[in-house]
Amino acid sequence: MRTRQVAAVLLAAGASRRMGSAKQLLRDANGEALLVRLVRDAREGGCTPVVVVLGAYAESVRDVLRDALHDEIRNVTPDKTGAAESIVCVENADWADGMSGSIRAGLQALEPGTATAMMLLTCDQPSVDVAHIRALLAAHEHDGGRVVSQYDEVCGVPAIWPRAEWPLLASLEGDRGARSLLRGEESAVPLPGGAMDLDTPEDVYRWRRTEPRID
Repeated sequence: MRTRQVAAVLLAAGASRRMGSAKQLLRDANGEALLVRLVRDAREGGCTPVVVVLGAYAESVRDVLRDALHDEIRNVTPDKTGAAESIVCVENADWADGMSGSIRAGLQALEPGTATAMMLLTCDQPSVDVAHIRALLAAHEHDGGRVVSQYDEVCGVPAIWPRAEWPLLASLEGDRGARSLLRGEESAVPLPGGAMDLDTPEDVYRWRRTEPRID
């Protein structure tokens, strides 16, 4: 039985400038938005609550989430917290200033005392699935410390951060992400294909060529 409650903060606020369109709305081979799939996998994997941080394209992304998840979605403002048992959307008005502001917005949306740790995810890693999320949670349950994903000899997100280290995340500035805080001593869970993130149309083409279709 799990004794630690881990929230998820899914970063989906960027402008996707290299893509030329909203990567938050990209759909897989079965027509499901990758962002919706990641939200579902986070919930099914055991994260509670799941906070989605929006910025650029916020209304369009919120509509896609609402259409797919219906009444499971709740919206909060950055100065208020979401319910402990819900999917929460929060908007980072300063999304153009970089990733650090979105991390803070996600942390601020978590209700005090409802989680012992937070899993940080991004919206553009198609290799992340429910099995990997469960593996990260199992590793964190063992010792309660940081857990990172490992791919191509690199460690990064998705990653779990204990509550005691949230102030460290909140202190980030500009476009610095959580990877800059890693010490190389964290528990690591392999993520095959994790180095692929969807930044350009060429990335999307390669992904869709290999993405399995479920009939």
